[in-house]
Amino acid sequence: MVKGRALETLVQLKHRARPPRAVWKNGMIIVDTALAKAEAEGRPIRVALIGAGFMGKGVARNILTASKGIRLAGIASRQLEPAFEAYRSCGREPVACGKQREIEAAIASDTPLVTEDAVSLARADGIDLVFEITGSIEHAANVVQAAIEAGKHVVQMNAELDGTVGPILKRKADAAGVIYSFSDGDQPGVEMNLFRFVTGLGVRPVLCGNVKGLHDPRRNPTTQEGFARKWGQKPAMVASFADGTKISFEQAVVANGTGMRVARRGMLGPDYSGGDPNAPLVQLDDTIKSFAATLDAHLAAGGPGIVDYVVGARPGPGIFVIGTTDDPFQQQRLNLYKLGAGPYYCFYTPYHLCHFEAPASIGRAALLHDAVLAPRAGPEVGVIAIAKQDLNAGDEITEFGGYHCYGVAENHSVIRSQNLLPIGLAIGARVNKAIARDTPLTWADVDIPPGRTVDALYAEQERVFA
Repeated sequence: MVKGRALETLVQLKHRARPPRAVWKNGMIIVDTALAKAEAEGRPIRVALIGAGFMGKGVARNILTASKGIRLAGIASRQLEPAFEAYRSCGREPVACGKQREIEAAIASDTPLVTEDAVSLARADGIDLVFEITGSIEHAANVVQAAIEAGKHVVQMNAELDGTVGPILKRKADAAGVIYSFSDGDQPGVEMNLFRFVTGLGVRPVLCGNVKGLHDPRRNPTTQEGFARKWGQKPAMVASFADGTKISFEQAVVANGTGMRVARRGMLGPDYSGGDPNAPLVQLDDTIKSFAATLDAHLAAGGPGIVDYVVGARPGPGIFVIGTTDDPFQQQRLNLYKLGAGPYYCFYTPYHLCHFEAPASIGRAALLHDAVLAPRAGPEVGVIAIAKQDLNAGDEITEFGGYHCYGVAENHSVIRSQNLLPIGLAIGARVNKAIARDTPLTWADVDIPPGRTVDALYAEQERVFA
């Protein structure tokens, strides 16, 4: 079951009959009922999966082995072998396709396919929804834009893309009459589910939070190589979790979906571990005191609430929402129900199950026309590039979690006024002067490669939402 509101108006899908209305029970959308109905009526959602890495393989497996009402029509990967393996590990034998007509022929015959051409798969007739899960920026921007232009719903688990150009992609999706949504299962989606749930209780959410076990901006692919090898992940991606880049993107996505902001550059991020990832964990409820004074001042000034995180709390790696209410009756009852005397109340989800929860997002988008999480309007929070080490002219910033930069969340009004460089646009850029460690990069500090889609989207986003 997924928490939230159902829209009463559903979009006529391009290749399918009109989907059913949302099914309600006790105010909760029953996505599994809608998917089972789609399965029974022979109108499954045909999905194109973009990416066959660590998370992509998990999403593919859940669709192939555990999801009614969804068909994995094809997988696009820049290397075909992981896509083949995703199918073969579930007992399916796909065909390799090159041109779009080959892709469409395979879809029409219900033959699973793999391809290197993600854009053609995203545009293909017969595809209802594109699930983007690469963690790339430029590649993902091209694929998602192509999918929207072709009238496909898009669900993505790509906080880097969404935290950079999500607002303009959402605007384009609205104009095309399709859903653009972050996925359930990853922390931003789980946070938004809880945000909507708390709102439905009549409690005002004032902080959306993420639980981390470690935060060290100096981490890089070398320091994280052992952990990455143990779990079959890429060292740079693991480093982006540890150095704060990933959580900055995740909380920026939540801010843009709720209208919240950050209390300060980099967020508060109280660390109860003392820098020791093996230190005893504190109970999440006990961390409210670290945010209370900031929330008091923020709300007194008319602020919309903040996004943040905590290190060294349990249960983790979950998420939490801090809410408040001015109603004495509700305050008394919340105290009775063991949430404390207030004025702030902590609600939490003790886990996020990533690929296990992703298929529900597909059903919500394609059948119920309900986005798990999407930007409300223009960007409220972005992620800027900070020098991880002393940088020299000619250095190329190669990847998230790499050796050159880490990302921190900042309010977009500050990013614009100080000409700060979003780290999503810094990847692939070359530094043109010496920059000291821990210095925020500006647009004047780098040379951006010409002709990139993501730069054009960001420029359009700035014009539209200025």
